[in-house]
Amino acid sequence: MIQLHDLGGLWRRSLIAWPGGRSDTTTEVFWLQGPSLYADLRVPAGRPVTAATCLRELDMTMARFMATQEGFFGPFAIDAGIGEWQRIFDFRPDNGLGDRGTLAFENGILVERGVDAPYVEHWVRAHRGEAMALTLVSDAGTPGCLVAAGDSFIYARGRDRALPAGAILAQLAEDAASLPAAQDLFDCEISYGRRRDGTWRIARSSHCFREGADLAPAFDAIGRTLSVADVTPDGTPMTRTWRITAREGAPSRWFASHTTLDIAGAAP
Repeated sequence: MIQLHDLGGLWRRSLIAWPGGRSDTTTEVFWLQGPSLYADLRVPAGRPVTAATCLRELDMTMARFMATQEGFFGPFAIDAGIGEWQRIFDFRPDNGLGDRGTLAFENGILVERGVDAPYVEHWVRAHRGEAMALTLVSDAGTPGCLVAAGDSFIYARGRDRALPAGAILAQLAEDAASLPAAQDLFDCEISYGRRRDGTWRIARSSHCFREGADLAPAFDAIGRTLSVADVTPDGTPMTRTWRITAREGAPSRWFASHTTLDIAGAAP
């Protein structure tokens, strides 16, 4: 029977199939499993080409594409072969369904079969390694997280205000009163990246303009807050500081400790 410790590390999805023969093999999916906290990013193929460098430069074409993305994070647990992915934050509105699936290895593939919805997913482990995870919250109560395993990480920042439960994100974007109102629906972030030579480089993100940036995470002097390099909606470089509410693993070994974060040169 699969246990939580069997699942640590980075997983990539090779297939999802639904009843009736519909399937998807092209969406980029990153599931990073920490000691118990997980984070997940899903970016469909066919993303429009854009020169946007910040949220306020995104047009409706990109907003419509962003509404097709998925991602979430929260605690994961498995019992009697059934995994449950709880969601502290969901990129899409809450649809009222749970996220549970039976998990079993079949011919070297991790096969997940939905309990709350009919689907089958195939997962391939990309790598595993020492893992850590931080549960974060902003002064405004916005949820966030940083999960890392091996040389991979996923950073997530939730919305300041939750989307209406049961809504359809694409419809919310179409019904928005203005382009800035549509853009504000996506004022959140889920980013996957790799750690190399002291740099936390974002490789794939729910925000295309974040790709290539250095997240540059840093503890404060006593390890109670985490700061990251970010940009405001209009593209101004900023430092975003989070309060750490829970930690797993040994995060102090993963990045430098600073009282402030110098973000000069953090983004390309």
